[in-house]
Amino acid sequence: MAFDFSDMVEEARISARALRDFSEHLFNPTLRLGITGLSRAGKTVFITALIHGLTRGGRFPVFEPLASGRIARARLEPQPDDAVPRFDYERHLHTLIDERAWPNSTVDISELRLVIDYQRPNGAERTLTLDIVDYPGEWLLDLPLLNKTYEQWSSESLALSRGGARSSLAAPWHAYVSGLNAEGPMDEQAALMSAKLFTDYLRACRDERFAMSLLPPGRFLMPGSLAGSPALTFAPLDVPEHGNAPDGSLWAMMRRRYQSYKDVVVRPFFRDHFARLDRQVVLVDALAAFNSGPNALFDLEAALAGILDCFRIGRGSFLNALFRPRIDRILFAATKADHLHHSSHDRLEAVLRRAVASAVMRAEDTGATIDVVALAAVRATREAQVTRDRDSLPSILGTPITGEIADGETFDGNTEVATFPGELPEDPQVLFESETAFSGLASARADKADFRFLRFRPPHLAQGSADAVALPHIRLDRAMQFLIGDKLQ
Repeated sequence: MAFDFSDMVEEARISARALRDFSEHLFNPTLRLGITGLSRAGKTVFITALIHGLTRGGRFPVFEPLASGRIARARLEPQPDDAVPRFDYERHLHTLIDERAWPNSTVDISELRLVIDYQRPNGAERTLTLDIVDYPGEWLLDLPLLNKTYEQWSSESLALSRGGARSSLAAPWHAYVSGLNAEGPMDEQAALMSAKLFTDYLRACRDERFAMSLLPPGRFLMPGSLAGSPALTFAPLDVPEHGNAPDGSLWAMMRRRYQSYKDVVVRPFFRDHFARLDRQVVLVDALAAFNSGPNALFDLEAALAGILDCFRIGRGSFLNALFRPRIDRILFAATKADHLHHSSHDRLEAVLRRAVASAVMRAEDTGATIDVVALAAVRATREAQVTRDRDSLPSILGTPITGEIADGETFDGNTEVATFPGELPEDPQVLFESETAFSGLASARADKADFRFLRFRPPHLAQGSADAVALPHIRLDRAMQFLIGDKLQ
């Protein structure tokens, strides 16, 4: 779509904001770190563990500035944006340690400011301000809408919903849309019902049996204060991609509301938050895709490609910082590595690297640095070898959350069990070869699936205050070294 006047206005606003940020940070270096991920990827846990480790001196041997003792202290300070909610670190930490429960998922944007006092290798004392921005990954998938007309979005959404497992999930919505006259008079009840059935379809796609990731518009599943507003009361119609909507028609009504969604929801997020980020973490729950089956893995691959395409990436420079900020480092992290035996951690990392490979190739010439890691921000399991017949299986020990089911047994949330979730292949390409590459919940019973990853409670830690407890992790220190290690030199 052509670069229109509204785009020019947005670019001018972004440049003005970048200039203001640059002047404010000239004598106080500040790094804005965006942390996101699709549903249930563990964003809240990641941020909580990162802050706790920095402020309480966690066990991070790979994070050189802390391991070498050059970080004198890290402390929380009020975040700079008064209109943005504060990330509730203290409550999330209490939930993890005292209640042994996982914090609630991210449904809106939040921030937290961390100030790090450190010593450079030459002995000079410096301070780095780290602004952590937490936002739902579903919002990222809305950014491509800025460059799509309503008709383009409708055509793409309908085509996507007619393929694979999505077609049956979308059947009620398809049946209703087929009976609508897009060129007929605008109809509020038709818009309401279309939006409801479309949202029901998106919600069904996110069920653990299907674990789909590509589900824009993001606010349909987390509407917040916009619930019931016209900006969220629209849906795709089967209209020609280059057609013209008659005045006063249902088509024109849907198009206007789609445009309002972009103006009210997407553009402000891009301008006020996303375009100001310096570095980015994208957390990925690949295990959910393994649980579901190949279609979920293909969908995750497409979503990750779409996410990377959204980023303004490139080598940091004076002019970029002054007028057009760019993200110079992106970390894709496969979370919940503790749900696998350590012998499969590198294989999990290889799967994620394969899933983002095509997207990374397009970004190689920009000068940005992209890395992939398998990690667990808070490790919930231990490892063991379990003997079955004459075989010794590399297994994990943990306490499944209340209601988890395996082999016909429903767990009570207090009993520790040993489980063998399945072994990932040495060659990740095997998983991407076809829709029958492996069996998941979308096509088989749980006891017939090739992989079955239970959800575990947080670990039981030694008694003591939250300040004194060290949260166990896997490779969180490697992630920290990549994201901010160079800024502490």
